[in-house]
Amino acid sequence: MSSLSRELVFLILQFLDEEKFRETVHKLEQESGFFFNMKYFEDSVNNGEWDDVEKYLSGFTKVDDNRYSMKIFFEIRKQKYLEALDKRDRAKAVEILVKDLKVFSAFNDELFKEITQLLTLENFRENEQLSKYGDTKSARSIMLAELKKLIEANPLFRDKLQFPTLKNSRLRTLINQSLNWQHQLCKNPRSNPDIKTLFVDHSCGPPNGARAPSPVTNPLMAMPKPSGGFPPLGAHGPFQPGPAPLATSLAGWMANPSSVPHPAASGGPISLGAPNNAADSEHLMKRSRPLGMSDEANNLPVNIMPMTYTGQNNAQSLYSSDELPKNVVMTLNQGSAVRSMDFHPGQPTLLLVGTIVGDVAVWELGSRERLALRNFKVWDIGTCSGPLQTALVKEPAIAVNRVAWSPDGALFGVAYNKHIVHVYSYHNSDDIRHHLEIDAHIGSVNDLAFSHPNKQLCIVTCGDDKAIKVWDAVTGSKQYTFEGHEAPVFSVCPHYKESIQFIFSTAMDGKIKAWLYDNMGSRVDYDAPGHCCTTMSYSADGTRLFSCGTSKDGDSYLVEWNESEGAVKRTYQGFRKRSNGVVQFDTTKNRFLAVGDEFVIKIWDMDNPNLLTTIETDGGLPASPRIRFNKEGMMLAVSTNDNGIKILANTDGLRLLHSFEASRSASETVAKPSPISTMGAASVNVGTSVGIADRGAPMTSIIGMNGDSRSLADVKPRILDESMEKSKIWKLTEINELSQCRSLRLPDNVLPMRVSRLIYTNSGLAILALASNAVHKLWKWPRNERYPSGKASSVVPPQLWQPSSGILMTNEISEANPEDAVPCFALSKNDSYVMSASGGKISLFNMMTFKTMTTFMPPPPAATFLAFHPQDNNIIAIGMDDSSIQIYNVRVDEVKSKLKGHQKRVTGLAFSNVLNVLVSSGADAQLCVWSTDGWEKQVNKFLQIPSGRVPAPLAETRVQFHQDQIHFLTVHETQLAIYEAPKLECVKQWVPQEPSVTITHATYSCDSQSIYASFGDGSVGVLSATTLRLRCRINPTAYLPSSINSNNSRVYPLVIAAHPTEPNQFALGLTDGGVHVLEPLESEGKWGTLPPSDNGAGPSIATGQGSSEQLTR
Repeated sequence: MSSLSRELVFLILQFLDEEKFRETVHKLEQESGFFFNMKYFEDSVNNGEWDDVEKYLSGFTKVDDNRYSMKIFFEIRKQKYLEALDKRDRAKAVEILVKDLKVFSAFNDELFKEITQLLTLENFRENEQLSKYGDTKSARSIMLAELKKLIEANPLFRDKLQFPTLKNSRLRTLINQSLNWQHQLCKNPRSNPDIKTLFVDHSCGPPNGARAPSPVTNPLMAMPKPSGGFPPLGAHGPFQPGPAPLATSLAGWMANPSSVPHPAASGGPISLGAPNNAADSEHLMKRSRPLGMSDEANNLPVNIMPMTYTGQNNAQSLYSSDELPKNVVMTLNQGSAVRSMDFHPGQPTLLLVGTIVGDVAVWELGSRERLALRNFKVWDIGTCSGPLQTALVKEPAIAVNRVAWSPDGALFGVAYNKHIVHVYSYHNSDDIRHHLEIDAHIGSVNDLAFSHPNKQLCIVTCGDDKAIKVWDAVTGSKQYTFEGHEAPVFSVCPHYKESIQFIFSTAMDGKIKAWLYDNMGSRVDYDAPGHCCTTMSYSADGTRLFSCGTSKDGDSYLVEWNESEGAVKRTYQGFRKRSNGVVQFDTTKNRFLAVGDEFVIKIWDMDNPNLLTTIETDGGLPASPRIRFNKEGMMLAVSTNDNGIKILANTDGLRLLHSFEASRSASETVAKPSPISTMGAASVNVGTSVGIADRGAPMTSIIGMNGDSRSLADVKPRILDESMEKSKIWKLTEINELSQCRSLRLPDNVLPMRVSRLIYTNSGLAILALASNAVHKLWKWPRNERYPSGKASSVVPPQLWQPSSGILMTNEISEANPEDAVPCFALSKNDSYVMSASGGKISLFNMMTFKTMTTFMPPPPAATFLAFHPQDNNIIAIGMDDSSIQIYNVRVDEVKSKLKGHQKRVTGLAFSNVLNVLVSSGADAQLCVWSTDGWEKQVNKFLQIPSGRVPAPLAETRVQFHQDQIHFLTVHETQLAIYEAPKLECVKQWVPQEPSVTITHATYSCDSQSIYASFGDGSVGVLSATTLRLRCRINPTAYLPSSINSNNSRVYPLVIAAHPTEPNQFALGLTDGGVHVLEPLESEGKWGTLPPSDNGAGPSIATGQGSSEQLTR
């Protein structure tokens, strides 16, 4: 099918969805195979419509297409089988076993036998792997999370999970454009053409023809204006707007609430056990998977939101928390307590402020100037109502409740705590003019917002009189009044979806209602969590709805709503009971939520219920600071307790402010050619006007404002100066004390032995260690009401976990000294199995029972490194003590290939499923690249050992791929290096300054933005992965107790592991047998600050390097 034909299918899908042909939409999705509707799939799974689920899937994949598809079908059929057993329907279970599950016996006969044995149990939960199986609803939701990950990782679904971004009714628009063109070609075009059919080309009849227009009762749509001088065909034809149906997103709010958890699931082999219901999928949805990367490589699936066809774009943002505005760049003195703020929609440095004494101010952050200040006064007392005049006489003090810009920034509105709304028109600088004065409500006007019903700019207000009112923003005339709340209305949130305009309103009794612009009453009557006084807001892209508020009891709630069900989808944790006031919140970058609470700013990732970080802004904040992001999310305004405003910025915000200052300086220089002219008023005016023109323009426009195409460096010498200053004053962050970071030594009642290997489970809920005595230790974090995520943390101590049998996972050891063995292990993707060796046979352990499933490959030679194939968990690459690599098939117990290229034992293996290669490293300091198609060696290269460094004879070399699956980290006791596969080009190298200090281990953070390295002197370094510059050093005194530090015995980390979803958390395995989890202070949020080169200032020079820096490209 051609590209245009494929696009036509998408247009038809959009049309069918708009016309509510639901079954036909999904039938076409399945038959075309162009778009996989995740929302429809979720609903079908949750409803247990298994035949429909498999039929829909069949349009995109078959059981035996690949391992992802096999796992998808297996999980569905296994769930169907377990539900039949749970209902005691043995006959149905046998039918499913024979008809649906038998096909998988060819791939795993033992598993099929185990599933069959479930028929013999009175309750299948007697099987240990199924002991935690809950009810049907929870089991389906857990399985669904697993299925979504598998679908997102499956290459057959690539480019099929996101509907293209289309304007509303795109097919109708194309038809209208065609009709317009046909009408222009008419020999005798009529001003009001009568279009009755689309089956033939349109042609106007003769001028004196007798054809009369006929009304159409089933209109398609409103006709857009043609570009030429022809009248719109829809004026009297079949394209008049019809009555808007009730939005499905609103209708769904009448349903009963439900809250369905969505834990993460694995992408591993098919297994009897239920999908990992202990995993925290919210963290796994933080980042999008780079194109072509498997879930093994990244484990971070794209978060697919419920689908809508009309112009929706749900691509996940690629922002990290480091891009949040956290640095205080200025403090503005407003003079009175700030009540509300709003950034201009088009000028990111223009801030509107309303205060507790009724003042309204406009600040230009680029120049730090208050451009305008307006004190409250009634503009026309003669038009004020009696109640307003009485209120002003009785209590003349008045405060601002809300300020807001119109969408185009031409107007801004001010809602006061007494009756009145003021609307100003904004022209530039201090040119602010009275536009409208509206006596809006009896009592306080609690909120104000702009909306566009019927393409008409309106102002929506609410107040203590329990009403919501809509006003024409041009004339001030009242358009609608919505009544139905039984308490004062606290906030309004106008929005639109699928061309349906509506308003959410919240009252002080916790009631939520929704209204269409039709005076037909509320469409929704719902309770906010905790019956709290709440505000509602959509994410910037309009796809996600949040609310935040505080109840009368002082409990605060921040939640995401499922619009289709009218239920709370996610509740964010991290609040404490308050004494008074209502928390304020804002959203930014379609990614983060921010709340002013407990004298700080609390930040959440939208996809994670747990607190991400806090921003303290150097103190000085009230208990509930007012907060507001600018549209781009590069700046954040925060009210202070001394009547001021702190402006926080990220790197982009700083650059914007600096560019404004530099542009303004350059403009003033151009406008003032001589010192004498700087005294003249004309020069001042010219300089001011240029500064105003600069404001809000993109940086590229600022540079070329006068037709000058020079680079930024040509016109902004001050920026270079500041950058140089930053380069001089930047210091490496040194952490020396226990109070400077969060650390936790994991409890251990087993004989402590040197930790040889360390890894987090893929779910991030546990840590597995392998000691030098061949014993494994597993720490699991509790999951309860106080700690619902259950993920690894330095704050909550875990338990050293053992099964009820009390057995330990212990490797077989060789007859030689086990201390001389090279321990190794690898964990399956679903955390169910661990493959491990300590000089003896390779053992396969069940992680739930600690039982040894099998052993194989007795030495010699002994296994020294293990790695699962990313596409097939039955294939294992095994590095051997004799320098060979064996490609082993576990299922058939057979060595498929034996690779030879190293000269000493193999100490590292890493697969890239993007490049289809295996990279190996050895004690010979050599790197080899092998094709996974035929297992031929493609290229090899020896490490460049720095001059003056003599490595140990069997020094290990480790390799780990970056998220991009092209670059990889190489770790050797003498250096860290970044190589690019498959050519083995060394991109960058870092060498410790002290020759006596060796690198014991290193690893990428889960987001590949940092590298954690441990050293023989006990310290830990945090390097920027892009530049290999050291940005933070953690000395052993920061995590080791003084009793250990004062002991003469040398304790240092041998291994380091990074948390799979928390980029700032890592664990250390020490020579004394201890395991420590480290995180930065919550107030810091990350390890150190980026060196100047990472911020775009100063040269890119790695810290602590010798001549190796010449390798930098």
